[in-house]
Amino acid sequence: MAETENGGSEQPGGQAAAELVTIKKYANRRLYNTATSSYVTLDHLSEMVREGIDFVVQDAKTGDDITRSVLTQIIFEQESKGQSMLPVQFLRRLIRFYGDSMQGFLPPYLEMSMESFTKSQEQMRESLSRTFGGRTPMAAFEEQAQRNMELFQKAMTMWTPFAGGAMPGMPGVRTDEGDEASKDEQLTELRKQMEAMQKQLAALADRKS
Repeated sequence: MAETENGGSEQPGGQAAAELVTIKKYANRRLYNTATSSYVTLDHLSEMVREGIDFVVQDAKTGDDITRSVLTQIIFEQESKGQSMLPVQFLRRLIRFYGDSMQGFLPPYLEMSMESFTKSQEQMRESLSRTFGGRTPMAAFEEQAQRNMELFQKAMTMWTPFAGGAMPGMPGVRTDEGDEASKDEQLTELRKQMEAMQKQLAALADRKS
């Protein structure tokens, strides 16, 4: 594998591998881009994210990775500007998962959902604008998101006995000892619903007219 002039590795086809940009955060809260040798703001980092430029933020004194907290701060700034994308009910549900026995199941689910949405967003945007006519694509996405949450809640309900107890606030949790057959039926039904949902999304993404 060849080396490019800037030290990065060159991928087959002549494309240079994207390098991870390091951002240093100092005690005075200033952010320093080591790649451009310049100070930047959260708005600059937000633009880098939109452009697909990956970066890691490190505490200049300790070297700790604080990327997550900085990205969260960017989201907070965007939300405070009125560009809200996180419904209050979603945030409340998200907070409830912290410290819960099912907390570990949520991150991969959210990441998978976002990855799937990102890959098909352009095709889905065109298809939805044609398919739903007077209805806005956003309304359709909200309905789909609600169905996703309902399916996820059902899945967690069935996993709760494995985790050692019922999840607080989750509807539909069964506590009878003789309900194993019912849980199997629910699991089968859930799988069918998820498969149907995936087929619907695939059809929307593939539709050209």
